[in-house]
Amino acid sequence: MSTSTSTTSTFRGWAVTGSAGTADRLSLVERPHPPLAEDEIRVRVHVCGVCRTDLHLACGELPAVRPLVVPGHEVVGTVTECGTAVTGTNPGERVGVAWLRSTCGACRWCRRGAENLCTRSTYTGWDADGGFAEYTTVPAAYAYRIPDAYDDHEAAPLLCAGIIGYRALRRARVPPGGRLGIYGFGASAHLTAQVAVAQGLEVHVLTRGEAAQDLARELGAASVGGARDRPPSPLDAAILFAPVGDLVPTALEALDANGTLVTAGIHLSDVPALDYQRHLFRERSLTSVTSNTRADGDDLLRLAVTLGVRPRVTVYPFRETPAALADLEAGRLAGAAVVSLSPEEPRRL
Repeated sequence: MSTSTSTTSTFRGWAVTGSAGTADRLSLVERPHPPLAEDEIRVRVHVCGVCRTDLHLACGELPAVRPLVVPGHEVVGTVTECGTAVTGTNPGERVGVAWLRSTCGACRWCRRGAENLCTRSTYTGWDADGGFAEYTTVPAAYAYRIPDAYDDHEAAPLLCAGIIGYRALRRARVPPGGRLGIYGFGASAHLTAQVAVAQGLEVHVLTRGEAAQDLARELGAASVGGARDRPPSPLDAAILFAPVGDLVPTALEALDANGTLVTAGIHLSDVPALDYQRHLFRERSLTSVTSNTRADGDDLLRLAVTLGVRPRVTVYPFRETPAALADLEAGRLAGAAVVSLSPEEPRRL
C-alpha cells in the first residue's frame, strides 16, 4: 500500500492551449490527480523554474506530445504520496523534479550510460504534466535530493538550466585555463558562467540586452559584447545558448584551431550554409547537447555547492505564470525566472 499525506482531490495547473497570442498560450485548468504508478511519487509543488523549452512548447515551436499538457520541469516541492514499490523516499521530503522523467533502461544507449539518448525516454512537462501546477508526479528514481545550501527559489533553475549548462560545458572540452565564449546570457548561461569562472576559465560573453551584459560583468566575465561581436581573442570553445541558428557561423569563426562549438538548446532556428574554410577547417567541431543523464544532475548539484554557484532569480506568483513566459520571450529577464505557489508572494529579484 502506498503511503501519503493529505492531498486534495483535484489540482490547478497552467495548460498549453495552442493559441497564438502570448496572453492565451496558457490556460488555467483544474483536473483530477492521475493514478500513481507503483514506482512514482506525488509532489506538492513549491516553486517551478521557467525554462525556454516551456516557451518553445507554448509557442508551438516544439510539438505537444498530448493536448493541454502542463509545462514546467524545474520543480522543487514536497513528497505527499509514494507508490507501492517506492523505497528510500518518504512523504514530507523535499525533492526536485527535472526534465528527464524516465528511460527504458534496456536499450543500447541506456546500457552504455547514455540514457539521455534513450529512444523511449519521457519528459516532465511534455509527456506528462509538469510543475506549472499545484502537484506533479515523477518516478522516484528520477527525483533529486536538493542540497540544503539552496532555498526552493535558488534550487529550481539548477534542475534544468544548471544541468544542461553543465553538460554543455563538459562537451565543450575547454582546456584548463582556456577561453570560453558564451552566446546568449539567460538562465542556463548565467549558471554555466559561474561554474566556468570558478574553474579558472576565461569567459567571454556575447549577448544582447544591457541587463544581461551587466550581470555577465558582475559574475566575472573577462569581456562582454554584442551577440555578433568578435571576442578579443580566439576561443578554445563556445556554447550557444541563444536559440538563434544564424549565430552558428559567427561562433564558429570566433573559434581557434581545434575549438568546439556546442549548441545547448532543444530548439534552434535554421542554421545558414557554412563555409568549410571559414567555419570548420583546422579541426573545429560543431556538436550539440541532448537532454541529460541523472548522473549529470547529481554531479551539477554537488559541484554547484562546492563552487558557490548562486542562481539569480526573479520570482512570479503562480497566477502570473503566463507573464513569466512573456517576459522571457521579450528578453526582459536577467538570470532565471521562477514561479512560486506561495500565496500572494510578491515578485522579487
